[in-house]
Amino acid sequence: MSTFWLVVPDFLLILLGWLLFHRFGFSREFFTGLEKLVYYVLFPTLLFQSVLKTPLSAQTTGDLLIAASVIIAVGVVLSHLGGLILKVPARLVASGAQCGFRFNTYLALALAPSVAGTTGQTQMALLIGLAVPIVNIAAVYPLARQQGGNLFAALLRNPLLMATALGLIANLMGLKLPQSIDILADRLGLAALALGILCIGPSLSWQGSQGQGRFVSWIVVTKLIVLPLVAWGCAIWLSLDAVTTSIIVLFASMPCASAAYVLAVRMGGDGRLVSLIISATTLFSAVTIPIWLSLLT
Repeated sequence: MSTFWLVVPDFLLILLGWLLFHRFGFSREFFTGLEKLVYYVLFPTLLFQSVLKTPLSAQTTGDLLIAASVIIAVGVVLSHLGGLILKVPARLVASGAQCGFRFNTYLALALAPSVAGTTGQTQMALLIGLAVPIVNIAAVYPLARQQGGNLFAALLRNPLLMATALGLIANLMGLKLPQSIDILADRLGLAALALGILCIGPSLSWQGSQGQGRFVSWIVVTKLIVLPLVAWGCAIWLSLDAVTTSIIVLFASMPCASAAYVLAVRMGGDGRLVSLIISATTLFSAVTIPIWLSLLT
């Protein structure tokens, strides 16, 4: 199957979400409730179960942790460097820089099986689990500093971070879910992917640049072009196999997560700018993701 067609179903789901909100009268309150369900219940369940079931080896886990750390670190440095070079106000940098390294977990987990089967999905789940704490610290700290909030408290309230930590602990302890609970978690996980992607659509907005078009462009190029190149370089450096390489590059090529908007708004940042960057990375990733995948095959 052409790499283009691999991403079509998930981007059609995004389009459906946009149409339901903008054309068919589904309210903002409806999607807000749906986002809360996905963020606080469905996706943490999926993440916990995926990390719990992922075979952990020191080599694989170490390689993925190194790759995730390098990719995110480059994204953090380049995003904040762009704000410094372009003389962007500190509040806007704190809000928008996170879009240069945050990744859409729903889309990543939905695409991974199409790219590399079950192995790819388990590797992507582990990679996401390892990356979530790093990304959240890097995203929350600048906003907490601007707002004067408590970084540790903000991290403890993050359900994805808690689900990842609990999943890793349970995995290392050799625990398994009872069959009935495991089946329930499977079904909740399937709902998480579809509904999570559907919720991307209503969050798309093309207003809010506030004269920061160059900064928005800098973030988009960093996220969709530079970071996949960095990921590919990491894979070569670490001598990773073809499947793991494709998963790492796919991870790095993801558009920014819609959770970045929620974080910015809740922590006193500029939500409109973040929403614009999310929209831009989502739109252009429909072109760049198939290109990256075709280069890997």
